[in-house]
Amino acid sequence: MSQRVQGVIARGKGAPVEVTTIVVPDPGPGEAVVTIQACGVCHTDLHYREGGINDDFPFLLGHEAAGVVESVGAGVTEVAPGDFVVLNWRAVCGECRACRKGKPWYCFATHNATQKMTLEDGTELSPALGIGAFVEKTLVAAGQCTKVDPRARPAAVGLLGCGVMAGIGAAVNTGGVTRGDSVAVIGCGGVGDGAVAGAALAGATTIIAIDTDERKLEWAKGFGATHTVNARGTDVVAAVKELTGGFGADVVIEAVGRPETYETAFYARDLAGTVVLVGVPTPDMRIELPLLEVFGRGGALKSSWYGDCLPTRDFPMLTELYLQGRLDLDAFVTEEIGLGDVEAAFDKMHTGGVLRSVVLF
Repeated sequence: MSQRVQGVIARGKGAPVEVTTIVVPDPGPGEAVVTIQACGVCHTDLHYREGGINDDFPFLLGHEAAGVVESVGAGVTEVAPGDFVVLNWRAVCGECRACRKGKPWYCFATHNATQKMTLEDGTELSPALGIGAFVEKTLVAAGQCTKVDPRARPAAVGLLGCGVMAGIGAAVNTGGVTRGDSVAVIGCGGVGDGAVAGAALAGATTIIAIDTDERKLEWAKGFGATHTVNARGTDVVAAVKELTGGFGADVVIEAVGRPETYETAFYARDLAGTVVLVGVPTPDMRIELPLLEVFGRGGALKSSWYGDCLPTRDFPMLTELYLQGRLDLDAFVTEEIGLGDVEAAFDKMHTGGVLRSVVLF
């Protein structure tokens, strides 16, 4: 029997979000219903609200979440009722060409629930990133549920579901940061600070945090930044080179997603260095770089999808590091809010006053 729960939706482009009744069907084959305990407010949710992803309104927002499996459909073996899980938006298929090449983190046919959650009048909802977790209970593909140690705090490990994982993975998985490397991170929000933390975990000895907000630069120090650069009125490329013996960083992670910051990242790397784009640009953005410079500098220009993570591998491992006190996920949680406070949390994003607001249920 379907259930009626409260959730946050965006009805139209730029319209304030609202709390309303959501109809959640029983799980079908390969699906699971999850009782949400915590869900982070991510910039991607704001992009959905602003029509920056697509125009499939109304959206059921929220995707950076942890909770407990309530029920599962036929054929589900990955999880069982009672399991504590972090939700992921790249449930790999195991059959596409990327999976068959042994690179499932690039899976081109990720799974979502087949059934739709709806409003009470039957209007079908588009769940953000195939999840939709600003809601008391949500319906997902069972493969979107990754079991982690239930001792972990939901508000903290839920952030592995998107932003923090994207940042850590951009450094460790995509950027291949290793011991002794120099790393520069442009943009020190939740994703950028995740990249700082990932670089520190990987053993980088020089970690340069770059932003225009002194508060964010201070936060970055707490995650392992060894140096900070305020980009307001500063030649960032020159500053990075000065801090790296005149060479530039081995890995530069662009966590903003703008042409001008990407160009800065390109020129701030060392010869044969790596640029990783993990910030999300808008469809209209373009870059122009001298092709001779692209050739002459060598190295690699990469984009990072979800930190090129494999949830079944990375979420439990990072949760264990959190429980050991080696990865401070709690520090990403700026405030804990209620379901009715999501619109206000979006406003705070514009002022840069939070790393993450987290909805508790």
